[in-house]
Amino acid sequence: MNIAIVGGTGREGKGIAIRWARAGHDVVIGSRDGERASAAALVLGETAGRAIAGAANEAAVARAEVVLLAVPYAAHAETLRGLAGALSGRVLIDITVPLVPPKVRVVQLPAGRSAAEEAQAIVGPSVRVVAGLHHVGAAELADPAHQFDSDVLVCGDDADAKALAIRLIADLGLRALDAGPLANAVALESLTPVLLHLNKTYTAAGAGLRITGLPTG
Repeated sequence: MNIAIVGGTGREGKGIAIRWARAGHDVVIGSRDGERASAAALVLGETAGRAIAGAANEAAVARAEVVLLAVPYAAHAETLRGLAGALSGRVLIDITVPLVPPKVRVVQLPAGRSAAEEAQAIVGPSVRVVAGLHHVGAAELADPAHQFDSDVLVCGDDADAKALAIRLIADLGLRALDAGPLANAVALESLTPVLLHLNKTYTAAGAGLRITGLPTG
């Protein structure tokens, strides 16, 4: 599958790019600076053992079927407004958490309730927004040998888009679970500051979530 990662030169984006490339997907990382994206893509491709492309954000989105948004919340709305037209008809996986430094261990809900709901409002109904990957650490994603012991909760209003996102997250080496409509993203995003607090309190490397009691198979 052709996947673009907007914000692909950031910590989360790099690890996801490597893992998806290793899973056989055609990955292009996007950045506001296309030359920076291309330079980073060469290095990531060497680690992945498979070519990864780099381009300016709009060019990256234009060649993709699925787009993953991995930018800080401060750049979230501006990035989406700039790409709204290019995103039309695509599935957008939004991993953004509305953290407000320096108080990143405190839940601070945005005006639109959640970053994912704000994203849907900006890009409009032609883009199917799915929220997920809020509770996976950048360090774990960046280590291709790391074996995850946590789950990913996924929210979205379009069943097919959500199912696609769940399959792609499984290709990262994670169990992804359907956590309901996009409105539930407020709960997912709010858990990230809690996990960051746990990391600090218990000197943990990367606290995560594990959902128990579900049927197997």
